[in-house]
Amino acid sequence: MSEKLTNIIEQLKTLTLLEASELVKEIETVFGVDTSVSVASVAMPGAGAAAPAEAAEEKTAFDVTLTEVPADKKIAILKIVRNVTGLGLKESKDIVDNVPKLLKEGVTKEESENMKKELEAAGGKVTIK
Repeated sequence: MSEKLTNIIEQLKTLTLLEASELVKEIETVFGVDTSVSVASVAMPGAGAAAPAEAAEEKTAFDVTLTEVPADKKIAILKIVRNVTGLGLKESKDIVDNVPKLLKEGVTKEESENMKKELEAAGGKVTIK
């Protein structure tokens, strides 16, 4: 990843939830996009009408569990947990302090892999089921 993108990511990690919300609204306005559309509904239109045999073969919902947090990495991991779960500081701290804990359930494969990648880059250990 370029230095420019790394700097942007580091700045995003410091945003409060209110600031992040305002940023999303501004991005929607400036670029004319709608972030309220979920990835699952776009990627799988009419998924309920799919043949049951197909649905059984490929898993589409995954559970992401935070399994280990090194003591010296708690703050960085706490920020990521807050970001990916949308929880407040206290709830996120409870998750980080009491591992193993389920972070999110029923997420897409792509989202679960992104969460795992981000948390492991910060020093945590994650399992996806």
